[in-house]
Amino acid sequence: MVVFRTMAYPSADEMVFGRALKPVKCGFDLAIGSGFVIPELKYAPRPGTESSLESILEEYRRITTDALKRAVAIGIPMLVLELEHVYQLSHNPEWGAAVARMTAEMLEEYHSKYGLKCALRATIADFRRPANGLRDGEDLNTMLQAFDRSAAEGAHILSIESTGGKEVFNHCLTRQDLRGILFAVGVLGSLDMQFLWSKIVEIADRRGVIPGGDTDCAHANSAMFMAAGLLDTEMPHVFAALIRAIGAARSLVAFEQGAKGPDKDCGYEGPVIKAITGSPISMEGKSCACAHSSMCGNIPAAVCDLWSNEAVQYGEMFGGTTPQVFMEILGYDAAQMNAALQMGVETILRDVFVASDKYRDPQAFVLAPDVAYEIGKAIISHEDYYLRAKAAAVKAAELINQANSSGSLALTRFERRVLDECIDCLNSLPDDPDQFTSECLKEYACVEDFRPHNYDIAGGAS
Repeated sequence: MVVFRTMAYPSADEMVFGRALKPVKCGFDLAIGSGFVIPELKYAPRPGTESSLESILEEYRRITTDALKRAVAIGIPMLVLELEHVYQLSHNPEWGAAVARMTAEMLEEYHSKYGLKCALRATIADFRRPANGLRDGEDLNTMLQAFDRSAAEGAHILSIESTGGKEVFNHCLTRQDLRGILFAVGVLGSLDMQFLWSKIVEIADRRGVIPGGDTDCAHANSAMFMAAGLLDTEMPHVFAALIRAIGAARSLVAFEQGAKGPDKDCGYEGPVIKAITGSPISMEGKSCACAHSSMCGNIPAAVCDLWSNEAVQYGEMFGGTTPQVFMEILGYDAAQMNAALQMGVETILRDVFVASDKYRDPQAFVLAPDVAYEIGKAIISHEDYYLRAKAAAVKAAELINQANSSGSLALTRFERRVLDECIDCLNSLPDDPDQFTSECLKEYACVEDFRPHNYDIAGGAS
C-alpha cells in the first residue's frame, strides 16, 4: 500500500491538460498523459437490447462501428472507448467478456488499418447489496469474476464506480447531515475502497492490464445532480462542493492500493487526485450535458488527460448516431487542447477554462487547480481516513469562505447560511477517529441495511 505524504507537483501551476507525471501506456500504442488530450467515448445500449447475448453483442457492434468510422472520417488520431457495464454485462461475466473481446478486436483492426492509437476501458458495475454482504457472497464473487473475464478477453483498463457507504450516505444526504456524510464517504467509503481495490489491482496485475481508478459518482455526483435542480430539492451548492472534497479523499484510496490511472470521468475530484499522485485523469464537462447538468462545463478540462462525454444512449440525431456525434464533439475538444500544447500556449487555454467557471458556483470553485491543490495538501496531512476527509472538507469550506468574503465568489443568503452551518459542524467534530466512529455507529444504527461488518468495523448494528 502506497501512502502519499507529499504532493506530486511542486505547485498547482505545474498542472495542465494532456500531461501527467506518470503517463500510462496501454492498448494499441496509446500513452495517456504523455502530451496529448485523448477523447474517451462512453455509450449505453438501448433498453431491451440487453435481453440476450446475441442482441446486446449486435447493439455494441453497431455502436463501436459507428464511433470508429466517425473517428477515422474526421481524423481523430487516438481515443479510448469506455465499456461501462450495464447490469447484465457484469451480472453475466461471460457477456461482458464477449463484448470486451469483440470491441478489442475492432480496435485492433482500426489500429492496424488506419494507425488509430486506442484502448478499451471496462467499467464493471457495482451491484453488491449491503444486505447480502459487501465483502463476501455471490454478488462480490460474480463482480470480481466480471473484472477477471473482461481483462482476460481484451479490456486494457479496469475501473468501477464503487458504492461503499451508499446506504448511510443516502440517509444523510436527504437530511443534509455533514457529519454523516463524512462517516459514509470518508470512513465507510474509504474502507470499502481499500478492500475492493486490493482485489481489483491483483486481478489487473495478474492479467497484465491497467488498474485505472474509481470515482465518487455514487456520492458526490448524487449531490451535484440534486444541486443542479433536476429534482424537486433544495440541495445547497456549498454542501455539494464539500461532498466533492470529501470524495477526493475517498477516491485516493484506489491509488494507494495500486491503481495507476486514468481515474473515471465522472470523478470530478480528479484534479485533486492528479495533484497528489501525478497520475493521468479522465474528466467530463460541457460535452457531458447529454448525461447530466452541472455548474462546471469548462473548468474540468483544465488538467484533464482524457476528455469524456460521460454517457450517451445509442440513438439517432441529425448529425448521425449518438456515438458518431459525441465522438466528433470530443475529438474537436481534444484537438483544441492539443493545438494549444503544440503551440506552447497550454497554460493560457487552461487559465481561460478556469476563469470561465471558477466563480460561477462553489462546485466549480473546488475544481480549480489551485483550490484542488490545497485540498490535496490537506488530505495528505493525515493518514487516518476520517481525519483526512475532515481536513478536505475544512479546507474546502475555508477557501469558499475566503472567496465569498473577498467578493470573488457570490453566495445567496441561503448558501451563506449553509456554509456557516457546515463550518460550525466541522469545528464541533472530534479529533479522535475512534470517538467519531463510535458516535456514528450509534447515531446511524437505525439506517436500513447498514451493517458495520461490511466494512470490517466491530460494534454497532449487526
